[in-house]
Amino acid sequence: MNKKWGKISALCILFGVLVFAGCVEPVQYPEIVGEVPSSVFPAQYRIVGTSVQNRPIMCLVLGDGSDVALIMATIHGNEPAGTPLVRRLAWYLRRRPEMLNGRKVVLMSVANPDGLANKSRYNAKGVDLNRNFEAANRVNSKETGLTGLSEPEARVIRQLILEYKPDRIVSIHQPLNCIDYDGPARMLAERMGQYCALPVKKLGARPGSLGSYAGVTLGIPIITFEMLPADSQLNSQALWQKYGRALLAAIVYPNPVE
Repeated sequence: MNKKWGKISALCILFGVLVFAGCVEPVQYPEIVGEVPSSVFPAQYRIVGTSVQNRPIMCLVLGDGSDVALIMATIHGNEPAGTPLVRRLAWYLRRRPEMLNGRKVVLMSVANPDGLANKSRYNAKGVDLNRNFEAANRVNSKETGLTGLSEPEARVIRQLILEYKPDRIVSIHQPLNCIDYDGPARMLAERMGQYCALPVKKLGARPGSLGSYAGVTLGIPIITFEMLPADSQLNSQALWQKYGRALLAAIVYPNPVE
């Protein structure tokens, strides 16, 4: 590699780190941000798609094991507390590589970047992304999308599921104060509940939701991790103290968190 391309690659890596850490506002950048060097485990920042308003949708992939967990946040833009929590999780895992032995963790800190920027539940077209999936119970409407997967953000999430074939999914929400689950995830929900104060509560698969699609249609254990409204006021350290071990429980399941 010549010096010119070496510098470009280094800048891409740095940008990926800054975007996922929340230090810069993402705009338009190449599809693949770049490989993050690690002597211990693979780590890759990727731009996996773009939103309606052309903001990139980032993910961070850690490890290369066969047991895969997908953890995502802020599919509803007005439920932002999951974003700093997922970024803190990334920071934690990079410093404890032993947790990634035999595992792969796919992290998406902002699933709805337009909604987050606009402080809206919906994407820039006014569609609830968590009702836009091709589940058997979906309902077509202006709010849920006139067809399943009509929205680019929902298609990105579907593509990640198809590409990485996660064994477990955690989608972080507010404000319902519970650990909801769909598909064969009751025991996973109960295990996560051992490590935080949120009660396990089965809310039922909502029409066209990610829980309906992944949990019921595909049979993947999926958790809807509903934090409190006031959690939006907490910094990443305080969020981690409340909920970090519950997320780690999802990653190492069925093993306990040490």
